[in-house]
Amino acid sequence: MSSPMSDDEQRQKENIRSLIMSGHVGFESLPDQLVNRSIQQGFCFNILCVGETGIGKSTLMDTLFNTNFEDQESSHFYSNVRLEAQTYELQESNVQLTLTIVNTVGFGDQINKEDSYQPIVDYIDAQFEAYLQEELKIKRSLFNYHDSRVHVCLYFISPTGHSLKTLDLLTMKSLDSRVNIIPVIAKADAISKTELQKFKIKLMSELVSNGVQIYQFPTDDESIAKINAAMNLVIYTLVRDVIDVMVSFQGQLPFAVVGSMDEVKVGNKMVKARQYPWGIVQVENEAHCDFVKLREMLLCTNLEDLREQTHVRHYELYRRRKLGAMGFADVGPGKQPRSLQETYEAKRHEFYGERQRKEEEMKHMFVQRVKEKEAVLKEAEREASTLMWCDLHLSFRCPVNLGY
Repeated sequence: MSSPMSDDEQRQKENIRSLIMSGHVGFESLPDQLVNRSIQQGFCFNILCVGETGIGKSTLMDTLFNTNFEDQESSHFYSNVRLEAQTYELQESNVQLTLTIVNTVGFGDQINKEDSYQPIVDYIDAQFEAYLQEELKIKRSLFNYHDSRVHVCLYFISPTGHSLKTLDLLTMKSLDSRVNIIPVIAKADAISKTELQKFKIKLMSELVSNGVQIYQFPTDDESIAKINAAMNLVIYTLVRDVIDVMVSFQGQLPFAVVGSMDEVKVGNKMVKARQYPWGIVQVENEAHCDFVKLREMLLCTNLEDLREQTHVRHYELYRRRKLGAMGFADVGPGKQPRSLQETYEAKRHEFYGERQRKEEEMKHMFVQRVKEKEAVLKEAEREASTLMWCDLHLSFRCPVNLGY
């Protein structure tokens, strides 16, 4: 296996010269320009919450963004799954965020759950399709386009302490090539710490054995590599064609979370917590749950990477499949590079050829049917002539008595 080329080797191969400037020019301010432009434009972030009704999706969203989205309580008696998207404008300091929260209403409530995940798949694909159609327009407005593509899917798992449900596996397997999946154990205060740790190991083992690809926190940036590496807990080793899952106890996936907007006095300060007869579960206490880690990894550290992965990985996969189904390809029959213009001309030639072939078929069919109709008419004419001559013959042989 060849080793990757160094920067100097890459420049030499591309015939790029490195020069030293003798004074100040000014393009060192480009990062500042980008920051200012980004702040003026604002940012968008779209979250898909998948989980059963009443599992705590809305409460966790309120707690994550420290606000009340005033989401209506859902019923358990919907006949099918439907997705509801709500968009909000949030501002922190001078940064404006357009946040869209997509909720799966009625997920897992039906007796027949066979197709419960299909509306979710259709919704994600519909957002990709809308972006692709905007991208393919002659007069595009991507600068002002409201990007509705889903950047992350928070998949809420019931704290059963046993294993994943079949519906959970089928849904995540259907979504992992379309969206960044971050699994979370909802209402994690329902089971003990020992049971919770065993449950995490069991969940990750099932995800790996079933080939479900969850979001891996990036480690290529040195500033966040250490904290992200601690979150990526699964190490794969192949031993005798069997995948063994070794779980690092420093890792946190799936995040075990507790959400609450209620404030309880603990000591001399008020904290967000859930109060029970046996004690208090503090939402932002890392000894009680992983809420702080989830918020840090989702919003503070990797929000931009989630947006980038959505565009360069999931959307590009959808775009490639869609254009491939339409007949577009980067290479021609001889494995030679083919431009979009060449592909278009080839498709147009193919279309005209197909249309001409169908026209010839229709002409041939028309002529054939005309001939068949003429044959039927001629046969009917012959029969009519025969009957007429028979009538004339009979009239001559049997003259009518006129009474003379």
